[in-house]
Amino acid sequence: MEGIEISLGQVGARRDISMLTVKGYVDTMTCSLLLNRITELLNGGVFHIIVDMAQVSYVSSAGWGVFVGEIKSIREKGGDLKIVQMTPEVYDVFEMLEFNKILSYYESIEEAINDSDLSIGLDITKSVTRSYRPEAPDVAKTAPSVAQRPVQKSEARDSGQFSFNKSKVDKKILPLTEKIKLAIIEDPRRGVFKLKKELKKERFGYTKVSALRIYRTLRKLSLEDKDKRYRFYRSR
Repeated sequence: MEGIEISLGQVGARRDISMLTVKGYVDTMTCSLLLNRITELLNGGVFHIIVDMAQVSYVSSAGWGVFVGEIKSIREKGGDLKIVQMTPEVYDVFEMLEFNKILSYYESIEEAINDSDLSIGLDITKSVTRSYRPEAPDVAKTAPSVAQRPVQKSEARDSGQFSFNKSKVDKKILPLTEKIKLAIIEDPRRGVFKLKKELKKERFGYTKVSALRIYRTLRKLSLEDKDKRYRFYRSR
């Protein structure tokens, strides 16, 4: 019998970001437990949520529906639901169904935490805590299922984006997505390999990242080809 385990922890500089660690299968039989947990958070006034899916083996359409169904109301409240650490098999379906155009995805927990902290205007250079303490998990047993330029805080932000004060934030500790966007704003001719080389420089904290990850990030940002990067550059 396959099931689902969900544990809750608090992360972020102010520990006001809720992180759900999910294990097992998210399908028709188990997705209600995940929905209930997210609903509890929203009812409690929590609108910054990270979902760690490193140990999720399968997500059905009903499971994806849990996230998609709540994301609009979460963003209307000024928050976001970020998914992290999907397995390649789960990510392939996520991308194939084009949920990557709706939901925010990050390959590391730290990157998602930094992005969330920045989105509420915190200076993450002063953050000292990135750990979290999970609660006892809820367990259900079921049958197996068959970024753009830096903007000021006063500016309105679109869903899934964040604002920060450029003068107060070190490029070295920015999330990968923001490093890539800054590098493109400087030179929109930079493709995957030029970006990879640029990110390894001291000003970006000697960031070492694979070409595949850069390409996936560019696709997520709709900056995967030169024409799109030039449009992004001209819009800044």
